[in-house]
Amino acid sequence: MHENFEPSRSFSGQAPSDNGPGNAASGGNVPEYTVSEISGAIRRTLEGTFGRVRVRGEITEFKRYPSGHLYFSLKDEQGKISGVVWRGSVSRLGLEPENGLEIIATGKISAYGERSSYQLVVERMEYAGEGALLARIERLRLKLGQEGLFDTARKKALPLLPRVIGVVTSAQGAVLHDIRTTVLRRFARPILVWPVPVQGEGAANRIAAAIHGFDQLVPDGAIPRPDVLIVARGGGSLEDLMAFNDESVVRAAAACSIPLISAVGHETDTTLIDFAADRRAPTPTAAAEMAVPVRTELLADLGHRNARALGALARLLQTARLRLDRAGGALPDLPGLLQTARLRLDERAHRLESALPALTQRRRAELVRVERRMPALETLLAARTTRLMAQQAALQAAFASTLQRRVARLAGQRLSTAPLAALLREKRLALSGMAGRLDSVSPMAVLARGYALVSRDGRPVTGAAELKSGQHVTLTFADGTQDATIGRTAPAQGVLDF
Repeated sequence: MHENFEPSRSFSGQAPSDNGPGNAASGGNVPEYTVSEISGAIRRTLEGTFGRVRVRGEITEFKRYPSGHLYFSLKDEQGKISGVVWRGSVSRLGLEPENGLEIIATGKISAYGERSSYQLVVERMEYAGEGALLARIERLRLKLGQEGLFDTARKKALPLLPRVIGVVTSAQGAVLHDIRTTVLRRFARPILVWPVPVQGEGAANRIAAAIHGFDQLVPDGAIPRPDVLIVARGGGSLEDLMAFNDESVVRAAAACSIPLISAVGHETDTTLIDFAADRRAPTPTAAAEMAVPVRTELLADLGHRNARALGALARLLQTARLRLDRAGGALPDLPGLLQTARLRLDERAHRLESALPALTQRRRAELVRVERRMPALETLLAARTTRLMAQQAALQAAFASTLQRRVARLAGQRLSTAPLAALLREKRLALSGMAGRLDSVSPMAVLARGYALVSRDGRPVTGAAELKSGQHVTLTFADGTQDATIGRTAPAQGVLDF
């Protein structure tokens, strides 16, 4: 570092002697500065001496503040320097900084006087050689592989003949021309192009947005949804292909529901999108060949399949005809079967005609033999009549004996019932007296003498004051009841006028 600043103060008069009495207080010829002067001089020296520099190191202590500024440190084996990226320069960095990434930072050295520190104001970053790039790609590959984004089970089959082909690539260059030419030559299909930058600042975000945008299209919408998607670019260096190694692009390719073919770089180039894609093509032309078949080959294949189907159908018909012929040869002669059945029927009818009279004759002979063994009907009736007469005589004798015993028993009982009859007469007289007394106190006996019972709502009325004019009452007589209405009440005698 060169000290190229001048004293901020001018000293007049000759220089004092070293042995003068005021040397100790004034400090001799050593200039005096303020803290701000020293800080400003150091800052001017740093910025004037170094200007723009390129610093290589590993990012550490990386922080992104809400203001949009990025703060970090660059370190190597023997030192560390602070760095900052102002918000306006973040979009132009060229890569996404992260801890552990070895880069080459381009910027200016500046001092921060309030903290007596210096820092590197970074304007651009780039990877520090292919080794650093490959190490970063390998770390990301292992991370995404552990998440299952590269599993074979996630791969989707390509359609045989897509209706629409989506292409994510640069609008300029030979890639899009090769894809269009190949599709037109093999089997002309509509191509829907989403132009994106394939390298440089913001290319990864644009590519991921294009893949996601194609995936968000609805079938049969205003913009047709592709049946297969091709993500392609031409060859280039490892730095040129880094957009297709970006994590956002790889995740977008893995999450895409449309079958995706990656065709990035040449055949020897491998990017992380190749692992997430459903198919990898060595070149964009090969990707177009994977997307659509050759029309002539497809027609030839259809003709071949048609010929095979017709041949198989002919063989099936021939086999079925042979089986039918063999089955027909194994069947018996139908007229012969009918003749045999007719002869058997005639024989059975003749045997039946001759067997029926013989059977009738045998049954008649059996009945005659049974009849001969049976006794005469008159003899059976005489025996039954004699038995019934004997039973009748026995019953008459038993009835007469029983009747005599009952008559004798009743005669004996009649002699012993005289005291009982006297007792019954006495009880009957007592009951008649009690009935007379009850009848004398009975309300019905009173009603029979011309009186009536006045009741209202089922309860008897005992005084005239209980009734008012217009009320309905019930009059109960000895022979029935009658309804009545109160007209007026006489206060003296309480006679009711109906």
